[in-house]
Formats: sequence, C-alpha cells, structure tokens
Amino acid sequence: MINNIQDTKNINAIRNAIALIKNFVDYNTALIKLNECNKKASDNNLWDDVDYAASILKEKDRLETIINPINGIETKLNDIIELFELAESENDTDLLQTLSDNLNTLKEETNTLQLETLLSSKNDLLNCFLEINAGAGGTEAQDWAEMLARMYSRWADSRKYKIEITDQNIGEEAGVKSIVLHIVGNKAYGWLKKESGIHRLVRISPFDSNARRHTSFASVLVTPEIDNTIEIEINDVDLRIDVYRASGAGGQHVNKTESAVRITHIPTGIVTSSQIDRSQHRNKEIAMQMLRAKLYAKKLQEQQVEANASINKTDISWGNQIRSYVLQPYQMVKDLRTGVENTNAVAVLDGDINKFLEAAIAKI
Repeated sequence: MINNIQDTKNINAIRNAIALIKNFVDYNTALIKLNECNKKASDNNLWDDVDYAASILKEKDRLETIINPINGIETKLNDIIELFELAESENDTDLLQTLSDNLNTLKEETNTLQLETLLSSKNDLLNCFLEINAGAGGTEAQDWAEMLARMYSRWADSRKYKIEITDQNIGEEAGVKSIVLHIVGNKAYGWLKKESGIHRLVRISPFDSNARRHTSFASVLVTPEIDNTIEIEINDVDLRIDVYRASGAGGQHVNKTESAVRITHIPTGIVTSSQIDRSQHRNKEIAMQMLRAKLYAKKLQEQQVEANASINKTDISWGNQIRSYVLQPYQMVKDLRTGVENTNAVAVLDGDINKFLEAAIAKI
C-alpha cells in the first residue's frame, strides 16, 4: 500500500488515463490485428507481391505505434508501484522521493500519449501541405503571411520535420501573396489539421511612416498528402494546365524557362501550382499531388461536415478568424475556438504553438 496521498492520486490518474486510451484506440482489436500482421509478415512468400508486403508492414508499424506506447507506460507504472512498496517497507526516503518524481514524469508522458491517441486515424499519420494566402491589405497582409510561414516552419523544425516550399508568390515590396509548405513528418497532418482558418494580426506597422496600428489577415489551409492507396478520380478533361515562368530566387534559369505549372480543376475551381523544381515535369507532378490532396480534403469535409476544415475559400476578414495575434498595444495570442492564450507573442511567432495545437486537438 502506498502511503503518500499525492502518489496514490497520480497512480489512479495514470490507470484511468490508460483505460481511456485503450478504449479510444480499441486496444484489444488492435492486438488481434497486430498478431495477424505478424503472422503474415513471417510468411516466406510475403514478398512475392511487393505492394501487398509493403501494405502489411505499413499496417504492422501503425498498430505498433498504438500498442507499444501503452504497454510501455503500463510496464513503467507496475515497476514504480513495486519499488514503492519495497522503499516503504525499508523506509528509504531518498528512493521514495525519486519514485515520486518518476511518477510525476510518467503522468506527463501519459497525458501526452492521451493526446496522441486523438491523432490515431489513418489521415492523421500523413504528411501535409500547408497553404497560406494573404488577405486584403497589400504589403501589410503579405508580410503577415510570411510571418505565419516562418512560425510554422520553426515549429516543424522543432519536431525535426522536413519542410519544403513547393510554391510561393512573392509580394512586390515585402512578404508573400501566397505560399505552400510541404511538411513531412510523423502525424504532421494530425497536428496541424485544426490550423485551417483565418489568422489575424494587430501591430504597429513597420511600413507606415506614421507608425499607426494596423490589422492584417491571412488564411491557412492544411490538407493531407495522400498516397496511392487512396483513390481520387481525376479526369484529364476536367483539368486546365498552364505553364509560366517561375518567380523568386533561382538565378537566370528562373527567368528564362517556363518551368512553373498551374493546374485548375474546372468542376471545383480548385487551383494548385508548383515552381520549386527546374523541371516542368516535376512541377506538374507536385501540383497534381497537391490537387489530389485538396480534392481528398474536400471529400472528407463533405463527409464529416467540419466547418473548421472547409476546403472552400472563405472571406479573409473579421468574421472567419480562428486566432488573434496582438503585438501592440499589448502582447496576446488568443485562440478564439478554445480560449487558450499566451502573452508571449514573440515566442508564439517563433514557433511555440504546441499549446494551441494541443487544445484544438483535445476539443475534437
């Protein structure tokens, strides 16, 4: 029996969290499926069909990412409980304090895992495209769009994700009119999917000689990068493909060849483009990949009726904002959906957005 009341509360909290996690992910079914995958993976003829083998191993990895963390926490908890009983029987105060500290750490790990389980669907595991478009307001809004791109890039860097700019339309004076980031990493889409919406900035303008306060808007749209196992029908007759000269950095080549590609899906009006590569063929592949992602996201939105994930362009203005970033006359970043706030706006714009992402995910 553990005498410390707080330690007992932490143990019960961890046990309750594990039970909720197991229920949420259907732990017992996952175990059965994992055993089936292990049997199939051990078949000597598995690699006779490479695609089938790859799908089995991919499913096996997915199930292990669900099961192994739960088993790991249960093992740690049982070990700590056994050591608690030993330490109390021997009145080892130093060990008891160490175990209390370990229990607090394990509780934090369990809380994190509980949040991660909300990102256990197939789509949550995918990479994503994050598109930012400046609202009305010229240079102010374009600079804000670039600030957002930097914020998400710094956040992705902190998680060791790979970031690549697949398309951007640079502003005349500063910032970007639009930019698309390809973010590659475990659960990139799951973590960022709730960032779709309008983001509002209030600050003293660095472009205004009278140092007046300005309000700027930019829209963010996050779509999953889908693989070939997800079928999205696209008819060639529904596409208009335009080529043009790339803008921005790239040397003399950028200005001399029409390597950039823009694809318009006529039935939906969805437009994607890429100018990252010198090869027109490669840019077309990337633009098609983004189009498939957007069409898939549109399909999900229609099925789930999730207003926050709307694929359709909304008015980039006051009525549709999800988060407000105020730099003057005070500092405050506030998510209008969850109520989460942070008075260190500089840190947020430097990529410290986990608190906002976690709250949005937990509200699912």
